[in-house]
Amino acid sequence: MRDDPPVSDPPVRHARYGDPPVPTARHGSIGPGHGVRARDHRTPLVLATVALALPLAGSFTPARPGPDPSQAPARAAQPAAPVAPVHLAFATIAPTAPTPVGGTPAPTPPAPTPPQPITIAVAGDVHFEPPIRQRLADPGTALSGVRAMMAGSDLAMVNLETAITTRGRPEPKAFTFRAPPSALTALERAGVDVVTVANNHGVDFGRQGLTDTLAHLDRSRLAHVGIGRTASEAYRPHVATVKGRRVAIFGITQVIDTEFENTWTATATRPGLAWTGNLARLTEGIRRVRGQVDTVLVFVHWGVERQHCPTSAQQQLAATLTRAGADVVVGSHAHRLQGFGTFRAGASSAFVAYGLGNFVFYAGDPEGTDTGVLQLTVDGRRVTRATWTPARIGAGVPTRLRGDAAAAARARMRRYQTCTGLH
Repeated sequence: MRDDPPVSDPPVRHARYGDPPVPTARHGSIGPGHGVRARDHRTPLVLATVALALPLAGSFTPARPGPDPSQAPARAAQPAAPVAPVHLAFATIAPTAPTPVGGTPAPTPPAPTPPQPITIAVAGDVHFEPPIRQRLADPGTALSGVRAMMAGSDLAMVNLETAITTRGRPEPKAFTFRAPPSALTALERAGVDVVTVANNHGVDFGRQGLTDTLAHLDRSRLAHVGIGRTASEAYRPHVATVKGRRVAIFGITQVIDTEFENTWTATATRPGLAWTGNLARLTEGIRRVRGQVDTVLVFVHWGVERQHCPTSAQQQLAATLTRAGADVVVGSHAHRLQGFGTFRAGASSAFVAYGLGNFVFYAGDPEGTDTGVLQLTVDGRRVTRATWTPARIGAGVPTRLRGDAAAAARARMRRYQTCTGLH
């Protein structure tokens, strides 16, 4: 989680895939120029001066006569000391420090720290409809409970299920959501780093609302995926570097009202959302970035509302993404929690969480208020630990459960896994 403001560590380095490299680093990653000393053009002069001065000082003793060096066999090269493997994308090798004349050799700089496992926190659907809207009077404290649940994560992500605009006309549909730009500030202060806007409410207020949403996201500190001014932007991953690990994050929706499929989705000339109707665009992007990052995560808007079990369409899409090279696939939309675990597709596998439920969202029924934060410990392509922190939504915002209530919520989540086929 990115603390705001940062106290000691510099912020997580964020970049869209294809952007020029940014010379920053965090948590042990080494950016351009780190650990490399510039060559000193004065060195030859200094060495020449020392060489001339040594005989005059009386400290030079001629060597005992011996064979002609030109006739001596070449000295065998000394084997290099073993070096711990380091991901080449994140480290440079510092040169050995020079030995001062007449002094003790300078200590060898420590080897670069290998990349460490990272923690990624993910949660479900977020909007700012009443009664949540009133909290935006103070964005800094609006979601303080969320910040506490995100604490300890290196990277945090949610599904932003609303347009960010005060303008535009609502689309002809039953439910339309929008929020002012202060909603983005509230998410930043809550510790969220990345949002996906690929869902069935991202363009609820038409072209004007979409234009405003993109502009406000660009001005915020939040990274965003699944939306863009063109298809290239919408299907492009966000790439974050954390503790020497590079993580590529994609967003896509499988759910768009049929009448909006041809107007809400991004094309080469039209802004919009990333949609599974153009799934080949996403899988191509995963394969292209796969060899350049440590971890690939895809956040999908999918499923059937009010169902705890994944549909066959969800399972088929999970298989496609896994075979393409995704390591983590998480999703939401059903307004219900669904199970998580290891998904296998032939020789490939991924960690899949089918449904993260509502998160910051109005909810009128008990099952809709069942929520939480899923924190994943990720070491390269492997999820080594998955921790579910259960919560309950009240007045639109989640509050962490403890004691017996938390134990009961975890038991429910384990039951939801039984129909997923996950391990």
